[in-house]
Amino acid sequence: MARLVALLGHPVAHSISPAFQQAAFAASGLDARYEPWDVPPGELPGAVERLRGGDLLGANVTVPHKVAVLGLVDRPDGAAERVGAVNTVVNAGGLLEASNTDVAGLRAAWAEAGIAVAGERAVLLGAGGAARAAVAALSGLGARSVTVANRTPGRAAALRALAGEGLALSTCPLDAASGELRSALSEASLVIHCTPLGMRHGPDETRSPLPRSAFRPGQVAFDSVYTPEWTPFLQEASRGGARAVGGLAMLVHQGAASFRLWTGVEPPLGVMFDAARAALAGR
Repeated sequence: MARLVALLGHPVAHSISPAFQQAAFAASGLDARYEPWDVPPGELPGAVERLRGGDLLGANVTVPHKVAVLGLVDRPDGAAERVGAVNTVVNAGGLLEASNTDVAGLRAAWAEAGIAVAGERAVLLGAGGAARAAVAALSGLGARSVTVANRTPGRAAALRALAGEGLALSTCPLDAASGELRSALSEASLVIHCTPLGMRHGPDETRSPLPRSAFRPGQVAFDSVYTPEWTPFLQEASRGGARAVGGLAMLVHQGAASFRLWTGVEPPLGVMFDAARAALAGR
C-alpha cells in the first residue's frame, strides 16, 4: 500500500511541492504519494487528526496554518518550539512529531545565492510563520538588526523573543508611506518579503507590498513567495535597482529536509530542483 504525505494549506492550488516531492519519491524507489489538501482554518483540527492514520507518513504545512498546527501536534522539536511555527509533521505510529525546516531552507538558499547576512541590517515584511523562520535564520547567521514591518504591530513585536540578544529587532507599520519603514529600508542591505501578496491564487496576485522607489542599488530583495517565479515584489525591487532573488531554492531545500524526516532517506536534490523548475515553467 502506498504511503501518503499531505500538504495542509489554504490555498494550495499554486503549490509545486507535489511535483518535486513526487519526483523525489519516484527517484528514491519509494511507494509514496504527495497530496495537497486545501484546508480552511476551521477544518484544520480535523485535517491534523487525519495525519495519525496508518497510511500517512506525515505532512507539510503552509500558509496560513504554520502557527496554529503547533498547538495540535504531540511532540514539536526544538526548531518548531523556538520558531513557534511548524512546516513539517511526521506520523510516528499515531503520534505527531513536528519540526520547522524553513530555517534550514532559508539558510541554504541565502548561501547558494551568495547573500551576506552577518553584520548586516535587514527589513522583514510580514510577521507570520515564514517571517518567524526568517528572524531565526537572521539571528543564527549573525545579522546586526532587523526591522519587522507588519500591519498588526503586536504580531510583529511577538517576534522579539526569536531575535535573541545578538539581533536588534524593531517594528514599524507595513505601509510604503511610513517614514519609519522608509528610514529602515534606506539602511538595509537585505529586504525579505514574507506576506502572501503577489502569490498566484493568493489574496492579491498583482500587488507588491513596496513600490520600486523603496529599493536602491546594492540591496538584495528576497521573496519567500516562489510562484510566480517573477513576483510583483521582485519586479518592483529590480526596477528600483536591487538584486532580486526568488524563493524557489528556499522551497526546495526546506522540502528536502522534510523528505529526510519522513523517509530517513537522503533527498535527491538535483531531481527535486529539476522537477520544481519544470513545474514552474509549465505554468
